[in-house]
Amino acid sequence: MPSADTIQGFRFFFYSEEGTEDAHIHVEKDDCEAKFWLKPIRLAKNWGFRSHDLKTARRLVVANRELFLKKYYEHHAKKK
Repeated sequence: MPSADTIQGFRFFFYSEEGTEDAHIHVEKDDCEAKFWLKPIRLAKNWGFRSHDLKTARRLVVANRELFLKKYYEHHAKKK
């Protein structure tokens, strides 16, 4: 699972086999994980994050959306 970045203790990544889905990013910290769609940004799934950490993760997704999209498309060889 390729990492896109680690910011403030949150690791952002995607799974290689999910290239047929719309652009998205996974985020994990400790034993929690969430998935955010990137176009538009919205929460797809939350596995254990408390609301405070989920808000922080979403804020980081918003701030780094272009980087995550670039890395997602590069990895999955898709065109924007």
